[in-house]
Amino acid sequence: MSHPLRRVTDLSLDATTVTALRSALRATADEVVQAIIDEVPPYANALSGRMGGTIRRAVRTALGHYLDLASGNATGGDGGDAAYELGRGEVRAGRSMDALLGAYRVGARVAWRCLAAGAVPAGLPATEVAKFAELTFAYIDELSAASAAGHADELAARGRDQERHLEHLARDLLAGATPDVLLASVQRAGWQPPHTLTAVLLPAAQARPAYRALDPGTLVLDDLPDGVGVLLVPDADRPRLLRQLTDRTAVVGPPRPWKRASASYARAVRARSLSADIRDTEEHLPELVLSADVDAFADLCARALAPLRTLPAATARRLEETLRAWLLHQGRRDEVAAALFVHPQTVRYRMSQLRELFPDLASPHRVLELTLAVGLRAG
Repeated sequence: MSHPLRRVTDLSLDATTVTALRSALRATADEVVQAIIDEVPPYANALSGRMGGTIRRAVRTALGHYLDLASGNATGGDGGDAAYELGRGEVRAGRSMDALLGAYRVGARVAWRCLAAGAVPAGLPATEVAKFAELTFAYIDELSAASAAGHADELAARGRDQERHLEHLARDLLAGATPDVLLASVQRAGWQPPHTLTAVLLPAAQARPAYRALDPGTLVLDDLPDGVGVLLVPDADRPRLLRQLTDRTAVVGPPRPWKRASASYARAVRARSLSADIRDTEEHLPELVLSADVDAFADLCARALAPLRTLPAATARRLEETLRAWLLHQGRRDEVAAALFVHPQTVRYRMSQLRELFPDLASPHRVLELTLAVGLRAG
């Protein structure tokens, strides 16, 4: 990408002045680098060894290109491209643009002092020295702008790459990928695994707005089938999470170890298919257990309650209602009567009927089957 430097002046140095300045380039570059090391803390240890040599050569190249500009022998494109790449490289090195701008300011001051010290003895008139100063600092401004553009573009590219890697990680988690695959995805995404992840299902349009209010380590997908979005929230404080989602149509799964986030997602999906009214799956565990295998539950109900099917429908409903209350209140007759709004003697009569229909009503296995069969039925 080209970032051409503007010619900001008509200054054209004579050959004698340029020769004098070029002879001092190496010393000037060394002085610029040393000043940056001394005055810009992020570069204190970054300009030593091989990296220091590279930077010194880059500074000499920039200064040489600057002299080409000042003498009218260059267009400026190479300097802008180099500065742009330098900005990108600072992102890779983990440094902010503030550090690089600080280095440019220090470099401009030192370079101007050194170059002016060479230009004046070479006979550059005072009026041209002023233009020379203008060109020096305008050149640094152009380099700074090119580096800032490179820094911003690299950050944006890295942000897009990381977002893709995070989305890929979220898909691997929902798919229940193997630990090796998950760890590889984690490394690519630069994501810090939490202890647990909690899956939240909500309309796709609400996914990213909700995500912005949650832990920054939350993973988000908003392109699942049927217009559904999912959030995978790390180490969630459940009451707080539910409060944050109060105004959203959300289903919150259980917390699970992060490698088993697919289990939290699967439960949220099942809860959503079971009822539109479920928000916190932890409050609906019986329904979720009994809906895990709908056919098995239907078969259990049919077998366990088969004796009632021999009775008239109204009688069967009354006895099933009584059986449910008797099981849920553990056979305490007065409590059963209160729950049914009938007299305790009515409960005794109905229970005698039920014992005839279910001779093994005292069997733990029979009690378990009947409890499951009638516990969640409407009758």
